Amino acid sequence: MPTPALSLTDALASGTVVVDGGMSNQLAAAGHDLSDTLWSARLLADDPEAVADAHLAYFEAGADVAITASYQATFEGFARQGIDHRRAAGLLALSVEAARDATLRARTARPLYVAASVGPYGAMLADGSEYRGRYGLSVAELERFHRPRMEILAAARPDVLALETVPDTDEAEALLGVLRDLDVPAWLSYSVAGDRTRAGQRLEDAFALAADADGVIAVGVNCCAPEDADRAVEVAARVTGKPVVVYPNSGETWDATARAWTGTPTFTADRVTGWRESGARLIGGCCRVGPDTIAAVAAAVGRG
Repeated sequence: MPTPALSLTDALASGTVVVDGGMSNQLAAAGHDLSDTLWSARLLADDPEAVADAHLAYFEAGADVAITASYQATFEGFARQGIDHRRAAGLLALSVEAARDATLRARTARPLYVAASVGPYGAMLADGSEYRGRYGLSVAELERFHRPRMEILAAARPDVLALETVPDTDEAEALLGVLRDLDVPAWLSYSVAGDRTRAGQRLEDAFALAADADGVIAVGVNCCAPEDADRAVEVAARVTGKPVVVYPNSGETWDATARAWTGTPTFTADRVTGWRESGARLIGGCCRVGPDTIAAVAAAVGRG
């Protein structure tokens, strides 16, 4: 499986890298039903070509990094749908392969990267718990949950692991514990509300966990309101000294009960300049941020 000649770490040292937008909204726009508990991960089993096409749409819009459709892909979640352990492992690896396939199909000479998504424990529950954290599990229990799929994803040779939408420091500690045993870099991004993690911890304390983690090449936030990302970028850069990753939602709010988005979008590419000035080097969008907005982000960083 080919990888870019320029590593993502080197790319971050030389400029701004554009991350893709929301996988689920792109699949939904193509007519796919994502209403079950596997969310976009269901398409890994049912229609992996659709996943590759979604990645390709973002590359064509100007993204440099595709985040795989493995956010909600877990052995436990697949088992509830009758998918056994061996097949589930294959689907996790397929998530990386689908994104890599899109890099080969993209009509661009710039380096393109694959970030294997490692969603939080709450994503597996499919009840909105990733926006609360504090699951009642110990760090050791969370580490045991994350390790098997992180090992499978790492073995599929992504360019980076995206430890994303992390709601609290216990889960971050567990993820970083597993990462120490893997030969692949990662970024760590929290989901935040105001100046706290979703579980209510100070951002300074949350980001500090990754400050000395050798395998972590960027720290930041995702799946949050754009306005909450503004201050978080500055805090992450100041506390860790690492490049910052930021990819917030559109600004709408997810209603876990109704399984629908409400409100008005507030994400615009006008925020990109401020994020870059504060230390952001990986910039994109999360839920409800589509290719048009990613194209505007790419233009804002001087491309296109």
